[in-house]
Amino acid sequence: MLALLAAVMLLIAAGCSKASQTNENAAESTVPDGDAMLVIGAYSVVKDAFTDILPAFQSYWLKETGQKVIFQESYEASGTQARAIAGGFEADVAVLAMEGDLNKVADAGFITHDWKSQSSGGMITNSIVVLGTRAGNPLGIKDWEDLTQKGVKVLYPNPKTSGGAQWDINAIYGAGLKQSEEKNGIKDPEFAKSFLKSIHTNVESLDKSGRASMAAFEYGVGDVIVTYENELLARIKKGIAYDIVVPKSTILIENPAAVVDKNTDKHGTRKIAEAFVAYLHTEEAQRLFVEHGFRAVNEKVAADTKDRYIVPAELFDISYLGGWSEVKASLYSKKGIWYQVLADL
Repeated sequence: MLALLAAVMLLIAAGCSKASQTNENAAESTVPDGDAMLVIGAYSVVKDAFTDILPAFQSYWLKETGQKVIFQESYEASGTQARAIAGGFEADVAVLAMEGDLNKVADAGFITHDWKSQSSGGMITNSIVVLGTRAGNPLGIKDWEDLTQKGVKVLYPNPKTSGGAQWDINAIYGAGLKQSEEKNGIKDPEFAKSFLKSIHTNVESLDKSGRASMAAFEYGVGDVIVTYENELLARIKKGIAYDIVVPKSTILIENPAAVVDKNTDKHGTRKIAEAFVAYLHTEEAQRLFVEHGFRAVNEKVAADTKDRYIVPAELFDISYLGGWSEVKASLYSKKGIWYQVLADL
């Protein structure tokens, strides 16, 4: 197992090194006269979908304007990427795992427009938090409670760096609140904290990103992974045998994208950056997202593809937890519930 973990860490380190090099070199790249370069700073999980979406936009833009687009891409854990952009990485477009990370970029003065006023509230994809098991679900995992059982090894990433991890923890904590409501008629934060703690006790490791956590799972670490539904659907489509368990209570994941105003104005790329973000909401792009396991935000595509997905009986969104400002304060502040759980263990 030590050798296995070492191999996984080497792969993750190599990926992070590559992403760091991309961050350093993105703004320094040169393009031929007449072409345009667009720098994308994105969270790691969207990378596979962008292998199809970026070329599709290139074709669209060439047809519309006669101009060739060259993309400079960086993929990192969402929290890490947000801090990089807020710290000076000159991304023209930020595509992140959650609203809170995009707000970090805005709070640093790099996004100056109201990005939530855009199409679909600024969100480009939806998903839900699910449980992934080995083929055949050998441990008989059915819901969150099964992750509290002795000997069950659980994986999810580190919420300090990963937006996906915060979605995972929000889902578990929210499921605890739902249970307390069913039992007592009110939301009980102490019950939800205890529920989160009982699952975290079985967590095998806290990887840097959702993609790194998925890589560890693929290399044999853990029995159950808490992750985005789209991560598992994409791998199953590629022939990797996993079972997906959809909890009765789980959270709706909403992933945003926005033009980074300060950088586009510096680079002279505002027009193409705005066109790219708008394109991500189009039917063409949304269908490509669906092919990579995401749930569409485009109403027509969502209606056309609804039979592909399970709607959990008690699906909730971030507003059930009070919104991102409340979640940041109550769960992830220095004295928040998440850090209380860590301290207790």
